[in-house]
Amino acid sequence: MENKRKNLKRTQLINFATIVMLIVIANVIGSYVFTRFDLTSEKRYTLSKTTKDILKGLEDHVFFRVYLENDTRSDFKKLRREIKEMLDEFRAYSKFIDYEFLNPNESSDAVERSEVQRVLMEHGLRPTQIVYETNKGRQEQVLFTGALINYRDKELPIDFLENDLKSQLGSDAELAINNSIQNLEFRITEAVKKISTNRRPSIAFIEGHGELNSNQVYDFTRSLQQSYTVERIEIGGKISALTRRSEPDQKGNFKILLNYDAIIIAKPTEMFDEKDKFIIDQYIMRGGKVLWLIDPVLADMDSLASTEATVAIDYKLNLDDQLFKYGVRLNKNLVLDMNSAYIPAVSGQVGGQTQIEFFPWYYFPLLSPATNHPMVRNIDFVKSEFVSSIDSTHTDNIKKIPLLKTSDRSKVSNIPVYISISLLQQKPNPSMFPEKGRNIAYLLSGSFESLFANRITYDIIGSEEIGFLNESIPTSMIVVADGDIARNQFHVPKGYPLPLGFDQYTRLTYGNKDFLMNAVSYLIEGEGMINIRSRELKIRLLDRVKVENSRLAWQIINTIVPFAIVILFGFILAFLRKRHFTK
Repeated sequence: MENKRKNLKRTQLINFATIVMLIVIANVIGSYVFTRFDLTSEKRYTLSKTTKDILKGLEDHVFFRVYLENDTRSDFKKLRREIKEMLDEFRAYSKFIDYEFLNPNESSDAVERSEVQRVLMEHGLRPTQIVYETNKGRQEQVLFTGALINYRDKELPIDFLENDLKSQLGSDAELAINNSIQNLEFRITEAVKKISTNRRPSIAFIEGHGELNSNQVYDFTRSLQQSYTVERIEIGGKISALTRRSEPDQKGNFKILLNYDAIIIAKPTEMFDEKDKFIIDQYIMRGGKVLWLIDPVLADMDSLASTEATVAIDYKLNLDDQLFKYGVRLNKNLVLDMNSAYIPAVSGQVGGQTQIEFFPWYYFPLLSPATNHPMVRNIDFVKSEFVSSIDSTHTDNIKKIPLLKTSDRSKVSNIPVYISISLLQQKPNPSMFPEKGRNIAYLLSGSFESLFANRITYDIIGSEEIGFLNESIPTSMIVVADGDIARNQFHVPKGYPLPLGFDQYTRLTYGNKDFLMNAVSYLIEGEGMINIRSRELKIRLLDRVKVENSRLAWQIINTIVPFAIVILFGFILAFLRKRHFTK
């Protein structure tokens, strides 16, 4: 018996020493090898490579002061918890991420609370007012859902609640908050990148050819200005509009540099001359990015305001040969679609009052993703107006990816097209739309051949100021056969610009802004940020009705059942021990 005790004691000591040694070895290895395990099915706590690269590039501390109340509703507590967990993930990959949570309404003094709110608003944070129903009746609450981010001598406000979702708070706050949670990584990564980057990419809207004016693209421009420097320029036949010469080096050599990272040509209505086309062409040859929003056919609702019919004709823009050379052909047609937006129209009079109803207007197709490209993944329908189809052409070294298309209930009408308002009175008939979906937008990537190759004089070829190139360095462009997708509506009757994609008549918000912002982001930054924005998480919502009806049962399960299990386990263990020692 004595030997058995010694052997047992020795075995226990060896096991204990082995466990201690394994723990020490694991800690030593862990200090050199960093890894994390994400057991969620959609990997919601796994940061993207783009985010990790941005965090690795930080050179100083980024400090988040998050102003989100602790004593607020459960769904906002969920938002707060998700923000904290996301910031913890960021901190796991960078020692330069710090944060604290503050309650702006912590003080019991109303004057002091108002002063705190005033200061936060001066720093760029905006409070959110929510109205919701509870068991005690209708409740109102004003709270902040954002943070102030500091990096060196810079400060940046960020709102974790999507602006376009704030209107949903009164009707379905949980859905709005969960949608915001889905975009947390993108919003935080974008903020860290924005505040830690010294240079802001630059974008230019081209003018001088009847393009959409600054008011018509007001919301698009405002959204771009959050991340980019945005200007409006007129080429006017001047090379210096888009490119410039660098200062000569010690050997007297210089380079041709780009003035802008990308340019946007939004619905031109006047002809481009050859000089402007040449300048745009050479901008592309040097790696410039272009977002083409082109209407190849002249048709608009203004023509139907004073008459019940109009005719769509060809737009003489002089861009067909240039776009054909780059890889696409904009067809001279209009695509009608059974899946279309609704517009208001007078349906009659009742009691002397004009009756307004909404009818599908087949000339306003709702565009859907044509592929699973990150640029269009998970976006809502994009509303178009009098849109034409696009075909790809045979070009070497150019990759062509369709982005948007009409539905499989489409109809193509070649110009001239007779457009009559009487179409509103026709009931939807699938036989009217026999054709498959038509592509409306393309992404073109690769080395483009110049439109002016073998077409210009030796004087131009030899000009150092121009630095003519026959073929581009690898670059990309996006071509959309509709310029109206970038145009915002104006409030009736007050006339101020509305958010891009919002239809004030049907109160629906389409995916126009998301598509265009993704398009610009892709052209300038590549797929990295797009992949984060288009990431889809599974949101598992509770059934409110079931929760309310079975509240008592779940309270009992969560409180009494665990105690009962522990007590039962204790009785079983006592019984087994008594039985063992009795033997």
